[in-house]
Amino acid sequence: MDNGDWGHRMTTPVTLNVGGHLYTTSLSTLQRYPDSMLGAMFRGDFPTTRDSQGNYFIDRDGTLFRYILNFLRTSELTLPVDFTETDLLRKEADFYQIEPLIQCLHDPKPLYPPDIFEQVVELSSTRKLSKYSNPVAVIITQLTITTKVHALLEGISNNFTKWNKHMMDTRDCQVSFTFGPCDYHQEVSLRVHLMDYIMKQGFTIRNTRVHHMSERANENTVEHHWTFCRPAHKVED
Repeated sequence: MDNGDWGHRMTTPVTLNVGGHLYTTSLSTLQRYPDSMLGAMFRGDFPTTRDSQGNYFIDRDGTLFRYILNFLRTSELTLPVDFTETDLLRKEADFYQIEPLIQCLHDPKPLYPPDIFEQVVELSSTRKLSKYSNPVAVIITQLTITTKVHALLEGISNNFTKWNKHMMDTRDCQVSFTFGPCDYHQEVSLRVHLMDYIMKQGFTIRNTRVHHMSERANENTVEHHWTFCRPAHKVED
């Protein structure tokens, strides 16, 4: 294999199914730490398992794998300020045998100075699809924004009035919009505008993930999640 072929192979996207959560990354990221389990797995040192879609399957905690993968990408451990599953993440790091991550988890350093905390916004898209129509028909799709930043929720309510007829629910920390049937393009349009609006408020995307479920015999449910974060100064009481 010449250098060009090897470089292409290392940057070719690889999709993993970790406990039902799909993640896409590059081979070079997965092999960043050659002595780790993932390094050995994608070096061909032991057999791999594939799911029905041909994705590499790992029977571990799919939610926590987001932090494993981000560490592989950046060699930095970045956790939300209110993260409460450190013990579980240590077990995952031990399983994947990523020694620098194991060291970070046993010697954690604060993410921000003491007077700074992290504000978080979660955007989710839930789409129910008909299994048997061709092309696939969208039965219903829902967008939900969840955050404790009330000013952001108020801004969404005030700046997205053209979508009021789709607003299904508003709560203390949440706004939801619902579309359907077959309003897929409207949902995509609103999602794009929402993401742009959130990022213009100083938030950056921390993580994205996709989750596939099947609730009924004639439906498939697909969930997309985006996590946005920004630092903020603590206000003294």
